[in-house]
Amino acid sequence: MKTKQIALFAVLSGLLLSSIPAMAHHGYAAYDMTTSLSLKATITNFTMANPHSQISFDVKGANGTIEHWVVETGAPLRGMKAGGFDFDSLKPGDVVTINLHPGKNAAHVGAMISVEFPDGRVLPRKQTPGETPSN
Repeated sequence: MKTKQIALFAVLSGLLLSSIPAMAHHGYAAYDMTTSLSLKATITNFTMANPHSQISFDVKGANGTIEHWVVETGAPLRGMKAGGFDFDSLKPGDVVTINLHPGKNAAHVGAMISVEFPDGRVLPRKQTPGETPSN
């Protein structure tokens, strides 16, 4: 009986240890982090969720065609809330300026830097020293 417990413990420990690399973050290798773009965007969808929120939007291209873009945010849900975002911060039809690091390929994707609203607000807002993120 004791041998079975030891074997079970060894198997479970092995499974646990082998799953640790799966928790690693993917990073930003797909984005050109040395370049930034500012795009006048019309929001089509905003999904605030872990591990990264996602903003879908349309941009009028140079030739007048509509380009469909998607950016991911760097922060998890708690960080988004700490930066001033909420589930209804961006609604379909809202017109904002999105600052982003573009994808390295020709796809219309990016890593969000910030969102500027027509009233001058910028999200994510900077946290003041000593402020704790809200849940």
